[in-house]
Amino acid sequence: MTELPLIGEAIAVAANAPGARSLAGARIGVVTFPGTLDDRDAVRAVRLAGATPVALWHADTTLGDVDAVVIPGGFSYGDYLRAGAIARFAPLMAKIIDAANSDAKLPVLGICNGFQILTESHLLPGSMIKNDHLKFMCRDQVLRVENNTTSWTGDYAVGQEITVPLKNQDGQYIADEKTLDALEAEDRVVFRYVGFNPNGSRRDIAGIANAAGNVVGLMPHPEHAVEAGFGPEIGSDTEGLGFFTSVLNKIVGDNK
Repeated sequence: MTELPLIGEAIAVAANAPGARSLAGARIGVVTFPGTLDDRDAVRAVRLAGATPVALWHADTTLGDVDAVVIPGGFSYGDYLRAGAIARFAPLMAKIIDAANSDAKLPVLGICNGFQILTESHLLPGSMIKNDHLKFMCRDQVLRVENNTTSWTGDYAVGQEITVPLKNQDGQYIADEKTLDALEAEDRVVFRYVGFNPNGSRRDIAGIANAAGNVVGLMPHPEHAVEAGFGPEIGSDTEGLGFFTSVLNKIVGDNK
């Protein structure tokens, strides 16, 4: 994929670039589909956390030498057919699915449209439909951390409340009661909305994980709350950075 200049020089290296790594040695891939909007924000979040962002294109047939993957938000393929439904069949998604389900359990984070893609690809259960009020919603959203044992939440405390931006129109998480009960029983609800449910998601669920805890999807946008002065207007404006430092610490710990 062609490199593009980013604000603050938060430039992602190509997936096949020889070896440029952060001091921690972690390379985190950020996937771009046609219609992706927030890949550059995710790249910046990865860099601010101390890892090396790696640009991945939806048509790539290899993940390269990455230690984790972020599937960012936006409107992949214009949300035609169903949000995330077309992106699920991109060549790179087959590699991500295999790596996430492998013994290595590649950490994968899906944000907003990325969460939708993870449900469409069956890496996470349930589905995403239109907000119950049928309108696009954009606001600062308080979340409560329910599980800090995943690859992406280790730097948070259970019960901690964080504020990150939310922006979606297909943000209502749904699943049958059996699936919801299983998610609760297995501690796989990772985040819940606090104070206000912005989209009608079942049981106030804002984010979930797979059974192994390496795959996490959430509707709000932590990558928009990683830098002082450029985050939510309420609370701390850097409370989303913990997602990216968590996975970095996970990768470093696994490589010791």
